Amino acid sequence: MTNLPHTDTICAISTAAGVAAISVLRISGDQSFEICNKLFKPGDSSKDISTESTFTIHYGFIMDDKDIVDEVLISLFKNPNSYTGEDLIEISCHGSTFVQQKILELLISAGARTAKPGEFTMRAFLNGKMDLTKAEAVADLIASSTAASHKTAMSQMRGGFSEELKVLRQKLLDFASLVELELDFSEEDVEFADRKALAKLIEEISSMLHRLVDSFRLGNVIKNGVPVAIIGKPNVGKSTLLNVLINEERAIVSDIPGTTRDYLEDSVNIDGILYRFIDTAGIRDSTDEIEAKGISKTFEKIREANVILYLFDAKNADHNQVEQELKELEVDDNVNVVAVINKIDQLTEKELNNFKKLKQAVCISALNKENIESLHELLVSVVSQRNIDTSDTIITNARHYEELSKSLVGIESVINGLDEKISGELLAADIRESLQHLGEITGEVTNNELLGNIFSRFCIGK
Repeated sequence: MTNLPHTDTICAISTAAGVAAISVLRISGDQSFEICNKLFKPGDSSKDISTESTFTIHYGFIMDDKDIVDEVLISLFKNPNSYTGEDLIEISCHGSTFVQQKILELLISAGARTAKPGEFTMRAFLNGKMDLTKAEAVADLIASSTAASHKTAMSQMRGGFSEELKVLRQKLLDFASLVELELDFSEEDVEFADRKALAKLIEEISSMLHRLVDSFRLGNVIKNGVPVAIIGKPNVGKSTLLNVLINEERAIVSDIPGTTRDYLEDSVNIDGILYRFIDTAGIRDSTDEIEAKGISKTFEKIREANVILYLFDAKNADHNQVEQELKELEVDDNVNVVAVINKIDQLTEKELNNFKKLKQAVCISALNKENIESLHELLVSVVSQRNIDTSDTIITNARHYEELSKSLVGIESVINGLDEKISGELLAADIRESLQHLGEITGEVTNNELLGNIFSRFCIGK
């Protein structure tokens, strides 16, 4: 980790590509002030920005020899009080693509080099400004598209997950120190660690790990959206419903059975949660090879979904048939299946009342956009909004989930070892393995390849 090159001065455009009112360029490294002084002409000619205080903003011009490139503001952040922990300058210029590129070229000519993806945040990590979980939360915050994903990213950036890991790791270290102490006095047959107290402590650690690992199912939904499969027989209105839910003519609607040969997918934000709606091929026996493949993909999407909207044509089904088909649908216990009774505009009040007896169902007319709000409300309720609003730590990162799962395997080995009264040496090996995986989450234990992989996914300039 320490041999990663991070002593030179880097620069990048930090705002999104394209024309805008303003753009921001960053410079970080030991030569930031020296490089900027070569290009920046202060509005107050008596100023020398290298002697100005940190956290100050200065007006002036970026010069290309004697030519003015742009009128700018520069913000100064002197080490160690900056995002990267190094001397850092931000140049706020006009958002012309020519101006942005010209200033970048001048910075490079003056001695800086173009930053790699995520290199500013990597330097923040290497200089001890944040641990790896907080660094990864930066990328999650940038990518957040809903209130729920924003909230979890902010919680991790502010150290919620880091603090939980710190407590967990300390408990495990306390356990390990007692076991290791016994090993130092193994010849005297001394037992420093009360096995009952150790068993209680390790069960507490196991419980914490289980809670974090189990939270990933919800966390993955928050980060990537809730996969919702719209399924049913041909011509029940699946494509019409997709178009209504996303408020766009995304799917082709036709009275001809089997029009949808492949699945269509689109996303929409409902009450701060991202839902990924998937319109699938109608379920029926088909001799058409292409349609049969589409139906096969329908069952794949059923297995991947967190929520299934099983759509029925109200005129061609009754509540007994609906109940029977729902029972025959083979899905995981964690999957919420909602019966959606469509085309209710073609029913009498008496016929409609029969469907209202179903436990988890909603009656709509997709064509007339009738009762769609009730479907929205039901979707929000089945995703367990209560869990999203709690202050508990929620795991959204697949890498964290994998390392926590591996750490949990080590802890379960310790629990089994205590039950079987195995030697302290073997217990210590399992504890060290568990600690290793926790350390890899925060970056206390890491390698250059891992860091390169993590930060390469960041945008340039962050």
